[in-house]
Amino acid sequence: MPKSSESPARSKRAGSQLTPDAIIEASLRIAARGSADAFTVRRLGEELGADPTAIYRHFRDKDELLLSVADRTLGEVLDSIPEGLGWKDRLRALAEGSLEVALKYPVVGSTMASRTTRRPNEFRVVELIIGAVTEAGLDGAEAAVHYRMVGDSLLAYVGQRAAYLLFDLDVRAADESSWSREYRLVDPQGFPHITRLLAVLPEVTDEQIFHARVEALITAIETRVEALRTR
Repeated sequence: MPKSSESPARSKRAGSQLTPDAIIEASLRIAARGSADAFTVRRLGEELGADPTAIYRHFRDKDELLLSVADRTLGEVLDSIPEGLGWKDRLRALAEGSLEVALKYPVVGSTMASRTTRRPNEFRVVELIIGAVTEAGLDGAEAAVHYRMVGDSLLAYVGQRAAYLLFDLDVRAADESSWSREYRLVDPQGFPHITRLLAVLPEVTDEQIFHARVEALITAIETRVEALRTR
């Protein structure tokens, strides 16, 4: 009987050995290298050594793949949070883990700043935040509003930081030097407040900004709890 002309290697390239997990992991590898094309079937096909169209055997479209990959990254965030923390430290750990993972996979973190995965790990994150604001003393509509405040604020900040990493190095360098170059040339009479802080503005770090934002969220929750108690 004549041998089949299709070798095992060709069969693999055609996608017969692909799994959803393998595709998600390949997307994360591409994203971790700072690539903005982690969700193109062409790039995934190259990464997997597979026919690009084989991706669609496991994911309906590019968006379904994106949401699945994003939910996997949320699992990484959750895995980084120690057990037994109080509500403030749970929120701090969630914030730190979210930023770390977003910077690890910038194309995922930047895209998901305005999306929802509607998948198990996202539900776990929502449960964590609602649990934290409930433990702080909020309930009902107040808990819902402050959950959204925390969740949306973290998504916006980590998404912004992740998106920045996708710009070319020369673009980032120009932005980062602006405080010590263009801002130093502003008219002191027209911009007195900028002028007053010219010496310290270039010294502000991303870490300081991040810490201040997270602590402001916690303070906002505490302030609202106290206001409701003293009504």
